[in-house]
Order: sequence, then C-alpha cells, then structure tokens
Amino acid sequence: MDKFRIMVQFLQANQESFMNGICGIMALASAQMYSSFEFTCPCLPDYNYAYGIGILIVPPIWFFLLGYVLNNNISILTEEWKRPVGKRRKDPAVLRYMFSSMTQRALIAPAVWVAVTLMDGKSFLCAFSATTDLSEFLNESYQSMPKKELLKLQARIPCKDVFDGHEIISREAATRYIRCLSQACGWSFLMVITVAAFLIRAIRPCFTQAAFLKTKYWSHYIDTERKLFDETCKEHAKSFAKVCIQQYFESISGEIVPQLELPTKKGKGNKDEDGEKQKSDEEKLLGVRKEDDMNKVLWNWHTCKPALKLHKRAEDMNGHAHLDTLSLSDERYIPMKTTAAAYYSKV
Repeated sequence: MDKFRIMVQFLQANQESFMNGICGIMALASAQMYSSFEFTCPCLPDYNYAYGIGILIVPPIWFFLLGYVLNNNISILTEEWKRPVGKRRKDPAVLRYMFSSMTQRALIAPAVWVAVTLMDGKSFLCAFSATTDLSEFLNESYQSMPKKELLKLQARIPCKDVFDGHEIISREAATRYIRCLSQACGWSFLMVITVAAFLIRAIRPCFTQAAFLKTKYWSHYIDTERKLFDETCKEHAKSFAKVCIQQYFESISGEIVPQLELPTKKGKGNKDEDGEKQKSDEEKLLGVRKEDDMNKVLWNWHTCKPALKLHKRAEDMNGHAHLDTLSLSDERYIPMKTTAAAYYSKV
C-alpha cells in the first residue's frame, strides 16, 4: 500500500511525465487493439466504402476524444477560459498553449491507428476495391463485361471465400496492387506528421522563444495553483470537521452528565501534545470558522481571483510586522547591494 501511495504521489508531482506515459500507453493500446480486431468486410458495392473508411476514421476520433478525457488539464483549461476576469486578466496565449499541448498528446494514439491501418491495407482494400481501376488485371475475353457486374465482382475481392471470378480477374494481383497503394499512403502519412512535428519543435523557438517561455511558465503556474488550492481546501475541511466534532462532543458531554464529571489525571506531556494538536488545527482554519464565510471564500476565489502581485513582509521600528507591496514594474524599488571592503596596512 505504501508503494502504491508513493507511486501516486510521484505521478501527481510529475504531471507532464504522467501524461506522456498515458499517451504512450494509448498508442500501444491502439496498435494492440487493431491487431486483435476481427476485420470483416461486407463485400458489397454499397457498403464496402463506408465500412473501410469507418474503420480508418472512427477509432482515431474515439482515441482523440479519449486523450482529452484522460488529460486532467482539460478541466483546468475550461475553468480558466470560463472564469470571470475579476482582478486577474486572462491571457489568450496561455490558453492556446495549454490547448495545443493537450491536442498534441491526444493526436498520438489516432496517428498510430491510422498508420497501422494503412500499413496493413485491409480497410483500404475493402474501401477502394470496387472503385479502383483494375482493367489491367482483367482477362481480355471479359473486357466487354457490364459495368454493374464488374463492380460487384471487384467488391468481392477482399473476401477470399466469397470471390468466384478467378477466370475473369486475378484476385492476388489486384489485392497486391491495392495494398501497395495503401502502404504508399501510410508512409506518406508518417512522413507528413514527422516533418510537421520537426518543424513545430525546431522552428517555433527560433521566432517566439520569449513568448513561449512566458506562456509555458504561466500554464505551469495555473496547474500548480489549482493543486495547492485543492490541497489547502482539503486540509481546511479536515481541520474544520475535527474542531467541529470536538466542540460537539464537549458540548454534549457537558449537557448530559455534568454531575458525573470525574477529575482525570493526565501527564504533562499529554496536555502539551493535545494543546499543540488543537493549536495546529486552529491555525489550519486560517480564520475561516463559519459555513457562510467558507462559501464566500470559495465564491470569491471563482469570481474574483487575487491579482498576481505579491507582498513582502517587513518589520517596522516597533517590531510589528506589516506588508509592503513589491512589484517588478515599480521603478522606485531598487535592490540595495551590500558590499564588503577590506583595508590592508603596509605597517
């Protein structure tokens, strides 16, 4: 159980590595699913194309949507896009960066499925066997065959057990020809997506490196801020429930049996530990001790998030702490450097 907890904590701490692992698993799953898929072409002119193209397109769409579902950042992106502006403006560049990152990961499994399907050639053969020009493989004595009959015969080429026109057309030659076209399309598809990925990774930093670093930083900030806010809410809820239960039992015990209270002897160490625990729970409440106040805090966090402008805690002459606003854009703030000088005597 401890190993499982450590693994979960590691995956939560390394969100990017976790999502890359999920994308890799989905890519392997798509290839394994295709290998275990029982391909059954209907071998009818009216249904071959729909079935073959459906096998080529529908599963990639499902894998693409599944990639969004398994990505935790989709909820963060939606919340950031729909939230009110409040004191913090929304940067469209950050939203675009988050969306493009999710889209790139979600496209891995569909690309693997399309590549494997085209390399195998079964769906391509089923979809285009009836419409491909196979006059080169026809027997010369059947050149004047009606087009409708020829269409039905070509539609049965993917089905080895159903095809009965060996004397009219060479099934093996036609199958090899169509699969060759399918593999050519597969290699072209792989080349296109590889070149596109190379250009995106190699050329983009050359033009927008500063903007890229800015959007990457604030996208990480949004993700980290949400995690820390959720953790703080969990700690507050735990402390709130603990203090509420303690106060409930103390009030009930005082009302029911006030005359049966017996002096209990506790060691000094136990008293100190209980006091520290109670103090710790009180500190975790952060001053929010009512249901209405907590609801207001949560509502304000959604409707009006605080501005990204931190404060510096300083002490005045009397030793009291106060907050000084520290802004990077404030020209009056000049950091003072302390230098040390050493003097050497010639004596």
